[in-house]
Amino acid sequence: MSKFFFLWLLGNSSLLFSQEVSKKRVVEVLSHLASDEMKGREIGTPENETAALYIAQKFAENKLDYCVGHSYLVPFNYRGKIVYNVCAIKKGKSEKTLAFSAHFDHIGISDNPRDQVFNGADDNASGVTAMIGLADYFKTKEPDFSLMFIAFNGEEKGMKGSKAIVEIPDLQTKHQNIAALFNFEMVATVSQFGPNALYMTGDEFSDVDELFNAQSINNLKIQPDPHIGQQLFYRSDNVSFVKKKIIAHSLSTVDMTKAKHYHQLNDDLEIVDFDNLTEIINNFGKTIEKLNPQNFAPKYTDKVSFE
Repeated sequence: MSKFFFLWLLGNSSLLFSQEVSKKRVVEVLSHLASDEMKGREIGTPENETAALYIAQKFAENKLDYCVGHSYLVPFNYRGKIVYNVCAIKKGKSEKTLAFSAHFDHIGISDNPRDQVFNGADDNASGVTAMIGLADYFKTKEPDFSLMFIAFNGEEKGMKGSKAIVEIPDLQTKHQNIAALFNFEMVATVSQFGPNALYMTGDEFSDVDELFNAQSINNLKIQPDPHIGQQLFYRSDNVSFVKKKIIAHSLSTVDMTKAKHYHQLNDDLEIVDFDNLTEIINNFGKTIEKLNPQNFAPKYTDKVSFE
């Protein structure tokens, strides 16, 4: 190795490895969203709006484009009040788009004098952190697909935010360009399949998992839905896009048969396996880098219901 090349390599090492999302960043984002100061991020509260603004700030740090209008904040009406989804675009080499989403609202506060805040670290600060982590990962890259990042509001009140954003007239062309939407829903724990793995709700309804796994990096694996009887595919924000015949699945790690923190006060930072979540974010990003409109064009099967 020449002296000059060595000096160049040394000086540019941060660029060469800049795509890696650090555990420190993951801890920072998730801890902020799940803090007591956020008071459970219930839709319609000042803290919910603060969370939306925080996500918009992270999108701005990654120099993403607006999905619509002149702001990352996409307003809709909830019980006579203006609340916000948050949406951003990373332009790639193609108009065909991969979307990454997660809901950022939770269920607020309780009257328990010992612990009043439903922090929602797993549900769903973890999913939002995964989405922001992917935006971080692609900050200096030009992927083959364009990338859309959507933070939904009001999931806990009947998927209000995803139902609103999927109907915005000025977004219809962008929605129809979506090859697949990956909705992160509770990814803070190590899955029942082991580390570095997620399961996909409604895996029998499309070939997303097979096509993704064929390109996966570092043995990242999307596993089949282990909770088919619970109909999770139709119970999260992905279904708002399914009804538009857009391929959309939720990805999770939570074991719904054993999770004692779901909608409980103990859904706090102690639940989170930050090492596993960081590994998943980075391996997911590396896999997305390999995908293009030629090797990743998923289709629904005839088993899915669009109603």
